[in-house]
Amino acid sequence: MGRRRLRGHRGDAVGALPEAIAALSQTLPAGPSPEIFRRAKFDRPEAAPALWQLLFRVLSPLPADGASASPASPTSPALEAQVHLVKSALRSQGYPRRALAQLPEDGSQGSRELLLALAWLLARGPLLEQLLAQTRVRLGDEIPLCECEALASAGPLPPRQEADGPVDIRHLQWLMGKLRFQWRNLITSQQEQCALLGKIHSYTRGCHSDRSLGHLSVAETELFRDPEGGRQLLQRLESENARLEAALVWWRQELVFWKWMAGGWGPEWTAVQRASQEAVGRELATLQRAWEQGEALAQTHGPRRLVKRDAGASGGPGLRAAELIGVLRSRETCLEAVLGRLQTRCWQELTRLAGARPGLLWILPPGR
Repeated sequence: MGRRRLRGHRGDAVGALPEAIAALSQTLPAGPSPEIFRRAKFDRPEAAPALWQLLFRVLSPLPADGASASPASPTSPALEAQVHLVKSALRSQGYPRRALAQLPEDGSQGSRELLLALAWLLARGPLLEQLLAQTRVRLGDEIPLCECEALASAGPLPPRQEADGPVDIRHLQWLMGKLRFQWRNLITSQQEQCALLGKIHSYTRGCHSDRSLGHLSVAETELFRDPEGGRQLLQRLESENARLEAALVWWRQELVFWKWMAGGWGPEWTAVQRASQEAVGRELATLQRAWEQGEALAQTHGPRRLVKRDAGASGGPGLRAAELIGVLRSRETCLEAVLGRLQTRCWQELTRLAGARPGLLWILPPGR
């Protein structure tokens, strides 16, 4: 009887494995077929290009509309460029295995190592939740209201890494100036966007069927301008629902996938296990800092819809400016603290580099 039960449990696990991998593939942006995952576990070379492209889409920021470019899209770079970007992104995130960096640049090998890298990304943080949030269909004008990122950013800085070769200080100064210029352009564009958003909210006041909102959002205004866009919106909503349903299946069957990954890997699996432990440690540290600040239960998380109201108007489902200002000030304080620590580290590093070159006089820029 015991053997029959054991065989029954094994049969259920084997039957649930294809369903779990299919759900994972459907949740990921343009994920490959479950057969690619099976071949990658046996390090088959024909599975490598698809996994390189998958990691590229997972690690690359999505465009503003949240659409993911297909592998054959004209805007998608060549496979060699995708391989280079994936290696750089994983190295910057602290991927511990050097075997991936030693894979050929043509993307023809390393499917087993790529599967390990994907498992490492899944284990170290809420990867699927972030991808689903990026591709979520937004009907209203929203703004994120969450302190999780600010609390997490206040933790210890990563260890300093030595450069592979000589560092050009003038090139670093040029990069810093370029970063400041792009930052100013970003702030200017956001200010223009807020001004246009305010005009849309003012011009469409009283047009919304929901009186608690009172005005239309940008997406709703676009539907009036282009009624045919409603069909595309419906298709996007159906696609999002399918991905959410697949994510629910994945979270129910996730343990089956990890059991399938722990079998026959040996010491290679330790990196993924270490990533899981570090992710849990970061979550606990973030919760501990939030609890010490006494704000863990009072924080409002998630995106909130922007609603324009007159002074003294009754409350509704929108976001009040006072709440947003308080959150932004708290986040500003955390970011300023992190910025000060990073600037101190940068000045120490520049001083060290300047001292290594005799006859070089280092003059601090004004205001520093």
